[in-house]
Amino acid sequence: MPPIPTASLPSPDTADTSAQTIAHTIAFASAAEGAAALWPTLQLPHLQQLLQHAALVRSDLGEETDFCPPHERAWARALQLPVHESGVPWAAWEQQGADPAPQAQAWAWMSPCHWRIGADTVHMADPAQLGLDEAQSRALLEILAPWFAEDGIALQFERADRWLASGAPLAGLRTASLDRVIGRDVRRWLPDAQTARTVNRLHSEVQMLLYTHPFNEQRAARGLPPVNAFWLHGAGRLQAPVPVQPLPIDPALVALREAALQENWPVWGQAWQALDAGLLRELLAAHLRGEAVELTLSGERNALTWRPQRAGAWQKLQSVFKPKGLPDLPSML
Repeated sequence: MPPIPTASLPSPDTADTSAQTIAHTIAFASAAEGAAALWPTLQLPHLQQLLQHAALVRSDLGEETDFCPPHERAWARALQLPVHESGVPWAAWEQQGADPAPQAQAWAWMSPCHWRIGADTVHMADPAQLGLDEAQSRALLEILAPWFAEDGIALQFERADRWLASGAPLAGLRTASLDRVIGRDVRRWLPDAQTARTVNRLHSEVQMLLYTHPFNEQRAARGLPPVNAFWLHGAGRLQAPVPVQPLPIDPALVALREAALQENWPVWGQAWQALDAGLLRELLAAHLRGEAVELTLSGERNALTWRPQRAGAWQKLQSVFKPKGLPDLPSML
């Protein structure tokens, strides 16, 4: 997945105006049934105040099976990146930041991963938890790169749990975000068999190559799971230059994502409370100063954007005697 943006991103509706809106997107604001059960118990006073008199200004509706989750669609719009059925070309966008020259070829991120294959499931573990360090990742890259090169895909090292891939077979390739597949059965998000024959064949070849490879034998001796698969994500090309903006990472947003992917709902609730005490408290303060603010909350299916409004005298009185509770986000997102 791309870095988790914070308020450095303008609202897509105000990106070209002099008075930019302070915009935050909270990914994994709701998730599975465990989150739905916990939600009514959370005390989030700053979120409640922000939404008390807020207008719903944008609804991005989808399905939980979409290859591109709603939070990535929201980030892409704010960054003026194209959102295609095949996903968002995050890798090409990152490359444009490193090399502003027009990128004629298609790019993708490639994550080495572990699949637990059962009789009727293919479960994907989090690549970040494989325990690959840089030396091991580079050694694995040297093993796999020649196989991919034969099919016109060049691999290069980026970081231990993610490499860069480039080449013609990646153009138009429909790839699902890592946030869709971590901890799940990946079969519904595999590239289409008809349009991604090369990639699907490489999946099979990599599994056979690594099954008894000394690389995995060494991992097994250390009690580590084998690397037996890869996941391509963020694939595509940019047809036109897009401004590249730095994306600072908010620790509370990272904690919310990790807890949701691990289905650790007590920690997910704690991350929500940290967001309310930090990022959302600051956003509410900006709103009370008269600044324009927006808040996008994203779940498995939908991303909804609220714009807090200035409350009139009657609304202020109502908020004292008949305060609104939090909306039922699990059913909305």
